[in-house]
Amino acid sequence: MEELSTVAFLTVPAVRSSYLLLAPLLAQAKARADLPPPTCALAHNVQRFQWIGELVPSFRISGSQVNVLTSPSEFYDALKEHIKMAKKRIVLASLYLGTGPLEQELVDCIEEALRRSQEEAMTPDLRVAVLLDCTRGSRGKKNSRTMLIPLLKKFPKQVRISLYHTPDLRGILKLLVPERFNETIGLQHIKIYLFDHNVIISGANLSDSYFTNRQDRYVLLRDCSEIADFFDELINAVSDISLQLEQNDTADVKPGMVHPFTGSRRDFCLAANERIMAVVNEARCKQQHVTHLTSSAEAPEEESALNGDIDRILSQADTWIYPIIQMKPFEIRIDEQVTETLMTEAQEDSRIYLTSGYFNLTQTYMNLILRTSADYQILLASPEVNGFFGAQGVAGAIPSAYVYIARQFYNRVCLNGLQGRIMLHEYFRKGWTFHAKGLWYYLSGSKWPCLTLIGSPNFGYRSVHRDLEAQLVIVTENRKLQQQLHQEQEHLYHLSNEVLSTTFDQPNRHVKLWVKLITPFIKNFF
Repeated sequence: MEELSTVAFLTVPAVRSSYLLLAPLLAQAKARADLPPPTCALAHNVQRFQWIGELVPSFRISGSQVNVLTSPSEFYDALKEHIKMAKKRIVLASLYLGTGPLEQELVDCIEEALRRSQEEAMTPDLRVAVLLDCTRGSRGKKNSRTMLIPLLKKFPKQVRISLYHTPDLRGILKLLVPERFNETIGLQHIKIYLFDHNVIISGANLSDSYFTNRQDRYVLLRDCSEIADFFDELINAVSDISLQLEQNDTADVKPGMVHPFTGSRRDFCLAANERIMAVVNEARCKQQHVTHLTSSAEAPEEESALNGDIDRILSQADTWIYPIIQMKPFEIRIDEQVTETLMTEAQEDSRIYLTSGYFNLTQTYMNLILRTSADYQILLASPEVNGFFGAQGVAGAIPSAYVYIARQFYNRVCLNGLQGRIMLHEYFRKGWTFHAKGLWYYLSGSKWPCLTLIGSPNFGYRSVHRDLEAQLVIVTENRKLQQQLHQEQEHLYHLSNEVLSTTFDQPNRHVKLWVKLITPFIKNFF
C-alpha cells in the first residue's frame, strides 16, 4: 500500500497538501486487501458503538493487525523484539521501570538500538522517549531514574526522560507524607509501549514480575501508523507538562511550563487540559476532514479516484480502535463517560466479563452493575495473588480490605436476589500474582465478544479520580480476533473459582475489626 500512496500523490500533485491526511489511511491498508466487506447484520452490531467516535478519534484497521498476547514472558519478548527492530521511535509510558537484571536487559536493548542508529546514519533518526511517574520512579536509592540516566549521558540528543508529578502532592502534604505513601495521592498510570508503527497497550509495568509471574493483559497493534502517531503525540503532551530528568539526576519543568507542585495548581491543570485535549481534538478534526473529502460530491476526477481507493480500503476494515483517557485532575473524564455508557446501555441477555486486579469499584460502577440488565461475570484476585499480599506494615492489610469490599458487594448482590445475573470469581495461581483489568462484551446470543476494554484503568476510585489512565475500546467483527479475545477471557477465568457465601468463611478471608473500621476512610487511596 506504500506504492498506492506514492502513486496517488504523484498523480494529483496540485492537491497533494489536501491529501497528506489520507496517507496514514492508505499506509494502514496493508493487511486488508483480502478481507470481505462486512455483512449488514455485522455492520448493525458495530453501529451501536459508533457514539464513542463522537468523543475520541476512531481508527479503522483490520483485525489481522491485532494480536492478543497471553503471558508475561510473551510480553517481555515482544518488548525486546520491537526495541531491536525500531528505526524511528521508541516511546515507553509506564508507572515505573524496575531495577533488576531483566529491566537492565531492556535498557541494554535500547542502548544497542541507539548505537546502531548512530552507526547507520550521520544524523541518527531513532528517538527514545520514556514517561514515568515521578514519585514511584524515584523510590529508593536505586530506581527508575538511575537506570535511565546512562542513556541520557550517552545519547543526550536522542533520549528524553519525563517524570509526571501530580499537582495534588504539594505544600505541607509533600513535606509530611513519606516515600511510598506519597504514591497514593496520584500517579502517571498509563502503560503504552510504542515502536515505530507498532503499539503494545497493557496494564503491565516495566518490572521483573510483570515479565515472569504477574498476570496482566496485553494487545499488540501492528503497522498502525495513525494509532502510533496518536499515542506518540499523547505521551509527548503528558511529557511536556512533566518534569524533565537531567544527567545529574535533577528534574525540572520545561521553560514556560507551570510547575506541578510549586506553581498554581489551577494554572497547571488548565495548561495540562489544553495541551492534552489539543491532541484528542486535532486527531478528531483530521478524521472529520478526511471524511468530508471522501464524501464530497464535487471533487475533481483525480480526487474522486483517490477517494475511491480510500472508500475501498475503509469498506474492508473490520475493527475499530477508540483510545480513551481519564485524567480527572485536569477535568478529562472520557474513560469514565464511555465505561458508564457501555454499562448503562448493555442490553438484556448480553454478557460482560469484567476483571480488576484490585476489586475496589467506584460506587457508580457498582450501582450500574446492580441496576442494569446485562449478565456480569466479575474476576478479582484472591488474597494470595493480590500484589500487596505479604507486604510489611499497613500495606499488608490491603488484601483484607479488598476481601471486605468484595464481601460487601456480594452481600448487595444476594440482598437483591441477583446471584443468577452477577457472579464473582477469584483468580488463583500458585506462585503468581494477578494484575489484569478490562472487560469483554458479548452481545445477546453471541458466542464471541465484539468489544473489549484494555489498558491501565482498574475501575476504582483512583483510576477515575486520581491517576492518569488510558485504554483502548476495541470493537471488531473479525472472527479470528473475536476468538483470540474469547480465548484470552477463558484462559483467565479458567484459573478461578466462583465466589460463594462460604468463601468468606474460610480462615484466609477473615478480616480484622480494625481493617473493617478504616477501609471506608482509606479505600479511595488504593
